[in-house]
Amino acid sequence: MTDDARTSHEAHDAEGRTPSDFTDGGHGTPESRRADSSGPEFPRPDGPEFSRPEFLPAGEGPFPAERPRDDGWSQLGAPPDPARWGGGRQDQPELLRHDDRHDDRYGDGRDRDVPPGEGGREPGFTGEHWGDPSGRPRYDTAVFASQPAPPPPPAQAFGMGPGWAPPPGSPGGPGSFGVPAAPAPVRRGPRTTTLVVLALMIALLASTLGSVGTYLLTKPAGSGRDPSFSLGGAPTGSNVRPPESVAGVASKVLPSVVSLAVEGGASSSTGSGFLIKGGYVVTNNHVVANAGTTGQIQIQFNNRKSTSAIVVGTDPESDLAVVKPAETFGAPEITLGNSDNVVVGDPVIAIGSPLGLTGTVTSGIVSSLNRPVQAGEENSSEATWLSAVQTDAAINPGNSGGPLVNVNGEVIGVNSAIATLGRSVGGQSGSIGLGFAIPVNHARRVAQELITTGKAKKSRIGVAIDPTYQGVGVRIATEPRQGTQPVEPNGPAAQAGLKPGDVILEVEGVVLQDGNELIAMIRNRAPGEKLSIKYQRGGQESTATVTVGAAPEQPSPKPS
Repeated sequence: MTDDARTSHEAHDAEGRTPSDFTDGGHGTPESRRADSSGPEFPRPDGPEFSRPEFLPAGEGPFPAERPRDDGWSQLGAPPDPARWGGGRQDQPELLRHDDRHDDRYGDGRDRDVPPGEGGREPGFTGEHWGDPSGRPRYDTAVFASQPAPPPPPAQAFGMGPGWAPPPGSPGGPGSFGVPAAPAPVRRGPRTTTLVVLALMIALLASTLGSVGTYLLTKPAGSGRDPSFSLGGAPTGSNVRPPESVAGVASKVLPSVVSLAVEGGASSSTGSGFLIKGGYVVTNNHVVANAGTTGQIQIQFNNRKSTSAIVVGTDPESDLAVVKPAETFGAPEITLGNSDNVVVGDPVIAIGSPLGLTGTVTSGIVSSLNRPVQAGEENSSEATWLSAVQTDAAINPGNSGGPLVNVNGEVIGVNSAIATLGRSVGGQSGSIGLGFAIPVNHARRVAQELITTGKAKKSRIGVAIDPTYQGVGVRIATEPRQGTQPVEPNGPAAQAGLKPGDVILEVEGVVLQDGNELIAMIRNRAPGEKLSIKYQRGGQESTATVTVGAAPEQPSPKPS
C-alpha cells in the first residue's frame, strides 16, 4: 500500500523483482506462507527464505477468464507416469540433492552451509509434493536432472502487483524450468507534446497573474480611477437625414432665417426674421419699433455674417414689419406656404433666436386655429387683436418674427406671441407650450403692401360692438358712442342689411364667443373678401354676405 512505510525490501519489490542477494526479513503473516490462494498452507521453515512469489501481471497475456478451463496439465500433455514422481519406485531417475548442509540455491556456484532443517530433505519427506500442478515452490531443493518444465500458473491466477513475482531464476519463477523471464518494466516519462502544452499553460497563467498583479499595484487606492479604462471609439454613421424629417427641414430653412439686434436710444430689443423675395426680411413690428427714425438695426445670417438694415415699413395693427439688409451674403429666400390649408394636428417647426440663441429649432404641432390673440406689446397704444395659429412648439422671447414652417419647409405663420402664467418683476416668463403665429396669408398681403406703399390697409366692416353684452355671439351697439354710429352709414355692414342691436352668431361657420374674436377674424381678411355671416334679430336667425372694406387712411402728420 502507498500509505505504509516502505522497507528496503519493498523498494526492490517496486522494481518488479527481488535481488538474489536479498533475504526476506521474516514477515510472518499468513499470506507470506501461501504459494497461492487455492493450495494448502505449508509450514514456514525456520530461518531465512525467499520472498513470496509474484505471479506475472494479468496484462502480459490473455485475460485468465478468456482461457479455457483445464486441470492445470493441459499445456504439458498427458500426465507423466506416476513411477517418475515417487511412490517407492526403484526405477525413478536419480535425484540430485544438496547434501552435507551445502546449498547453491542462489545460483552463483558457491556452496553455503545450510542450517539444519534447510536444504536437502525435510524431515518426513516422501516425495509426494513433486510435480504439484499448482506450481507451488518446494522447500526441498532437489531437482530432476531430466525434469520437464513445470506447468504454468493456474488459469484463475491474477497479477497481484509489485512484490508478488518470484525472483528471476528461482524455482517456479521467470527464467526457471523454461519459463521466460518477464522483461523489466521500462520507465517512461511524459510525452514531449504534453510537456509543451503544460509549458504553454504555465506561461499563460503566469502572464495573466502578472497582468492582474500589475493592475492591482498601479490602481490608485480608493480614487475610483482605472488607467486601463476605455469606452472605445464612436460608432460610424451618416448625418444625412430625410428631407421631411425635422432635421431635414431645419437644414433647408435655417440658411434663410436671420437674427435682429435693434438699438434705439435708451432701449434695445432682439428678435428673428426670414428672408423673402427681393432680399427683404419679414419680422414683427414690436421687434423693430424701438429703432424709430434714428435707431440702428443689425442683422446676422445663419453663416454668422452680419450687416446693417433699414426699416421699409411697419403695421402695428397686424404686428408686422419689413426691413432691408445691406447684404444677404448669398442666403436663399424662404418659401411661403398657404395658411388656409393648415389643419389642427399638422406637425410644425419653429426657428429663431430665443434669448439671443441664434439658429434654435423647436418642433410641435398645430394646436388650434383662429385663436384671437393680442398682438404687439401689452398695454401699448398700438396693441391689436389677430386670429392666430396656435402651436405647442416652444416659442420664447427672441423667437418673435421667426418663421413657423410645415414639413415641406414652407412658412405657414410668423411667430408673434406666447401665453404665460404671469411675469416676474422686470422680466419675462418662458414658453409653457402656448405659442401663436400670424397666418402667413395675412403676412403675405401686409408685407407686399409695406414694400410697395410703405403702409398696409386695415380691414373693416363698419360696426361698433356693445361691450356690455353677455349673451351668445356679438351684439352690435344700439346707441352712438363718442360720435360714432353703431353701423357705419353706407359701410360694408349696412350694405349687407345689418342694423344696430343685431346679434352676430357665426362668421364663415365659426361660432363667435366674444367681440375680440370677431375683430381678429375681420382683420385677417383682405379688403374685398366676402364673408358669410349668420345673425339674429328679434329671435329670428338670418344670413348675410358682407364684403370686407378698408378703413380710411389717416393723414400722416407733417412737420410745420
